[in-house]
Amino acid sequence: METRPPETRLGEFVAGVEYGDLPEAAVDTVVRAVTDTVGVTLAGTTANAGRRATAAAAVDPGGADVGALLGVTGADRPEATALRVGTAGHALDYDDLSWAMDGHPSVTLVPPLLALAPETGASGRDLVAAYAAGFETACAVAEPVSPGHYEAGWHATATFGTFGAAAAAAHLLGLDAATTRRALTVAASMPAGLKRNFGSMTKPLHAGLCARSGVTAARLAREGLTADPRAVTGDGGFWDLYSPESVGAFSVGDRWRLREEGVHVKAYPCCYFTHSAVAAAAELGETVAPERVESVSVTAAQGAADALHHTDPETGLEAKFSMEYTVASGLVRDRVGLDTFAPEAVDHPAVQRVRERVGFTVDEGLAYDAHGATVRVETPGESYERTRTDPPGTHDDPLTEERFRAKFEECAGTVLDAGAVATLYERLATLPAVEDVAEMVATV
Repeated sequence: METRPPETRLGEFVAGVEYGDLPEAAVDTVVRAVTDTVGVTLAGTTANAGRRATAAAAVDPGGADVGALLGVTGADRPEATALRVGTAGHALDYDDLSWAMDGHPSVTLVPPLLALAPETGASGRDLVAAYAAGFETACAVAEPVSPGHYEAGWHATATFGTFGAAAAAAHLLGLDAATTRRALTVAASMPAGLKRNFGSMTKPLHAGLCARSGVTAARLAREGLTADPRAVTGDGGFWDLYSPESVGAFSVGDRWRLREEGVHVKAYPCCYFTHSAVAAAAELGETVAPERVESVSVTAAQGAADALHHTDPETGLEAKFSMEYTVASGLVRDRVGLDTFAPEAVDHPAVQRVRERVGFTVDEGLAYDAHGATVRVETPGESYERTRTDPPGTHDDPLTEERFRAKFEECAGTVLDAGAVATLYERLATLPAVEDVAEMVATV
């Protein structure tokens, strides 16, 4: 029977992970996740919270080179870099998901790793191993208290992501097991992020804040900062305070969640709880003319109802958290992409006409955090219905290479010319062979 505290086991696991330990499938998942995150981060530097965070750091989001935008060049401290790059990465809500942590893993892991890449001289293999250490840590901390933690109102990306970011940073900095454990217990005093702020610029700021916290915790632990050794699991610790329910079983290192649960790449730049409904609506839109729609009914899980606050959104950010608007867009538009959430797109007459006819109710038969949805459209004399259990782009049913690359090109192309986009994509695709990540990015 295992008697070592979870904090000790996590520290030993993170410090001990090596690139050669990773299954080939896990490496492929990380490479794909890093590539996708770089693309959405570049687009996010010019949008909403990302643009403001970038500009606040005296980086011109419209004119800086890719190295500055991604944080591998510049004079800022890594903590500040992780904040702005993490915020940009989540600004469009186009970054990936993992059900293993009920949140967005890569936007909490990639920014700290890019921020620390210059000082550590990180290779591609170093980055992959550190990402894996961070991902497994975030999921291991999440599992005993999910989904109750999210249901209580916490933004799991920002809370569990803080531990993942600290672990990834600790690994890249080469901290030993005892120091890594201290980094994680320092990080236990940092998690924050409320679902109440979904649909505002503070939601993407959550990712930036936890990225910064992870770097801060690891660097302070390296300098000898102490924390209670049971700050995660003891009375009054993270699990005790942040979980409204009893704590379940803990495990780390016994399996690779990267290989089993994996990472889901988003097909649409909006809240993941809308994606199955959007995909179903888009399928129906191939048959049903928008002007014939009399009513639309959508059923999904309670988790979707808790996350999607905006029935009649007034901004693009609010629209990303509106089941009504996103389903109407799926029915009316040829595609749901970045331009769907531009300010002028939200008030599109045809979309608004359908949005006013969309009703969303909870399917009590679905688990709280299920991602399935049913869309039913009524037209004069006819009804049409589609049900999807999962969104497109899941770990087990990934986006095609063509669609994945098209997403990267759409995103990175907002700030780079076509040649630079192609060069960056090809370099990221061979990440394990890269000798110096910072140099690779900066010389695009």
